[in-house]
Amino acid sequence: MNEAIVSSLEPIGLVGGGASSDALIELAERIVTGWVAADGGADALLQAGRHPRAVIGDMDSLSDRARARFAAELHPIPEQESTDFDKALRSIRAPLVVGVGFTGGRVDHELAAFSTLLKRADCACILLGAQSLVFHCPPQLSLTLPKGDLVSLFPLQPLQVASTGLVWETEGLTLQPGVRVGTSNEVREDGPVRLAPSGDGLLVILRSSQLVEAARALGESHPQGQGNQA
Repeated sequence: MNEAIVSSLEPIGLVGGGASSDALIELAERIVTGWVAADGGADALLQAGRHPRAVIGDMDSLSDRARARFAAELHPIPEQESTDFDKALRSIRAPLVVGVGFTGGRVDHELAAFSTLLKRADCACILLGAQSLVFHCPPQLSLTLPKGDLVSLFPLQPLQVASTGLVWETEGLTLQPGVRVGTSNEVREDGPVRLAPSGDGLLVILRSSQLVEAARALGESHPQGQGNQA
């Protein structure tokens, strides 16, 4: 396990150097009680008038202004074998992490973030974007969503998904990159959507407006508030 730099009994927000906005930060604050920056994400927090508990990363994209403003909160991790998102995520102990600035920008950075969600599958982390949010599906998940709402399922590796409450059920199907995915599915009726993947590697994508419900569902799936572990 990596040493915790930030520990909290409440959800923590994590800002990266990609596409973010004051509106997304304010939306995340419906859930989170404090902020951490992954390297250049400190500049987004500075612009938004927020002060991070820590700035974590290799510090290669941090502006001089943010470096000076948050000097006491800098926690350099210089190794180049992992991304700044991974460095920060593995250094936080919290029941939930809500990430902003990790989707909607460079595609390679976004794909690397999705890979980290799989790598850190034991932690509850939601990546929040302007239109959608994404998280790694735990072994059992129950979501209460309105009829017709988006529920996209994307496999990072071959797996099966038992499901109820979807227009197109996935029972008996193998989802696999390059073969079959489960995007653009919808809620069949108002009420619970239940998912049970056969293993790690399933990403769930919802509308950003469902942040509170996604956080609630992940909280039930991680009842002990399990933090991020290496």
